[in-house]
Amino acid sequence: MFSKAFRVKSNTAIKGSDRRKLRTDVAAAFPALSSEQLSELVPNREELNLVKLYAHKGDAVTVYANNRNPVLFEMEKTFYPTVYTLWSYPDLLPAFSTWPPVLQRLAGGADLMLPGVMVPSCGLPPVQQGTLCAITLVGNRAPVAVGVATMSTAEMLAAGMKGKGFTVLHAYMDHLWGFGDKSYPPTIAPLVAEPAELESTGDDDEKGLELDSNLCIAPSLQMDIGNLSLQEGDGCARLMEEEPSETGAAEMAEDIAEFQPEMEDGRTPQDRMDELLHQCFFHALKCKVKKSELPLLTSTFLRNHMFSCCPEGQQLDIKKSSYKKLSKFLQYMQQQKIVQVKELNKGVESIVDIDWKHADIRSFVVPEVFSAVSTAPESKCGDGEQLYHAPEIIPLYGVSAKMAPLFQESGHKKGSILSSSDVRNIIISYVKTNELVDETNKNFVKVNPILCDCLLDKWEQDKISKLKWDDLLSRCLEQLQPYHQVTFFGHEPIVRKGNLDPIDITIAQRSSNKKVTIIKNLELYGLDPQLVATTLQQRVQASATINSLPGAKDRVQVQIQGNQINHLAKLLLEEYQLQRKYIQGLEKAPKLNRKK
Repeated sequence: MFSKAFRVKSNTAIKGSDRRKLRTDVAAAFPALSSEQLSELVPNREELNLVKLYAHKGDAVTVYANNRNPVLFEMEKTFYPTVYTLWSYPDLLPAFSTWPPVLQRLAGGADLMLPGVMVPSCGLPPVQQGTLCAITLVGNRAPVAVGVATMSTAEMLAAGMKGKGFTVLHAYMDHLWGFGDKSYPPTIAPLVAEPAELESTGDDDEKGLELDSNLCIAPSLQMDIGNLSLQEGDGCARLMEEEPSETGAAEMAEDIAEFQPEMEDGRTPQDRMDELLHQCFFHALKCKVKKSELPLLTSTFLRNHMFSCCPEGQQLDIKKSSYKKLSKFLQYMQQQKIVQVKELNKGVESIVDIDWKHADIRSFVVPEVFSAVSTAPESKCGDGEQLYHAPEIIPLYGVSAKMAPLFQESGHKKGSILSSSDVRNIIISYVKTNELVDETNKNFVKVNPILCDCLLDKWEQDKISKLKWDDLLSRCLEQLQPYHQVTFFGHEPIVRKGNLDPIDITIAQRSSNKKVTIIKNLELYGLDPQLVATTLQQRVQASATINSLPGAKDRVQVQIQGNQINHLAKLLLEEYQLQRKYIQGLEKAPKLNRKK
């Protein structure tokens, strides 16, 4: 349900009376909670928020957050605990165990199939169809997912542990988990020893491995777990059982070991990703980046240089490294005095200097697996164009002091930042709550004293007693402070005050009646001015330069000979997929000569 980004409708603090009602409802939903645990989950004084959101499929969900961490979510008047809550109360729900490689599929929106459920020696927990259950990983009692059983335990066993077992609603690493502090699951020892590890027979000539004697599966339920493979279909990962082989238990156990993450060299996946990150970083500095490209946007450096240095068959994912973010990794490299990073624009960092004489760069050896094409410096910018992702831009609105009385009822104070849909919903709720809809004509809203002070000018206050709905909403948006949110590919959203300046294109006259095209504000949209200049220069065969932007510190503008707006429009609109409303000056393009 939360495998994709959701849209937040509102985020308000819960009042005292609502807390008491919530505590009563949670106690009825989870009778296993003691009074002390209930007070911890729904505290009296700590920060507790009610977040209304829409999932990517349109489901309306209410989330209750305690100190920013979502602890409960409610759908169709049914409460569900999040993984944050289950880590504190691991015995709140009946738990079923699966293998670690399945977790990534669950976080991606997959349901849990019965062949992926581990059957312990003590048997499966007794549940009925529709029972809310927790899903854990073998060897750790900390739940990593919350799901609803599609059949009873007896039906699971009767079906030979085949088919879909659980409809997964929420999992560790999905977007609801990301709404909190993104902490990792704790390590909670299982109550009963589980066969999480396989023991070697000690014979090097035999490749057989024996299963732990604690794993006792009924003969009717025995299957070749090693031949289980993950497949995606209709939004759920299916564990498909292939034809059983004729090998014995030893070969079956060997396949199970291959099914789990390999760590023969003693390194964790995070250590390996750190090593790959360092390799791509030094490879890019040594073979890709030129001094003429500086200052270089950090996003461009990652997208155009580091990704191209990743060996074939591997994928660079900074989130899986110990650094988690590119900014933290570059900050570490800056402490090592390898690169120098500055925030030339608010929220946008650039590499401004590189010490190519640094011992770490000079001693780095390019891996032999790279072909001559991948190790050669980039002479074409086409690859960079294809890798560019237009940023997601969302207009936001801040509650000003003048508008604070109007938003006070909804729990928003001065400085609260809202989306246009949030503003619309709050205004509609305010009008209906205060019964301001005109009885004679529902297209009009009666202006009460608060609306009068917030939305009307002094000369209008004695003349206007009603407003149309559209006029009411447009006046409200005009009175709020403009903000905007920019989300660059692979980065956290950035919220800035004011409206986002468009890419400004102008035509200037130079000596000898020559025209030049000047482009400003490319950096605000994650575009590398040097890359844009080089691309245009190659396409139109005209000289292009980068100059300092007058009146702006550490900002540059691209200048190219002639009126090149038609070529620039094709580049920005068609290839970079930027919206026309964020580009200013396209109307100055020269008219194309029509052939008779």
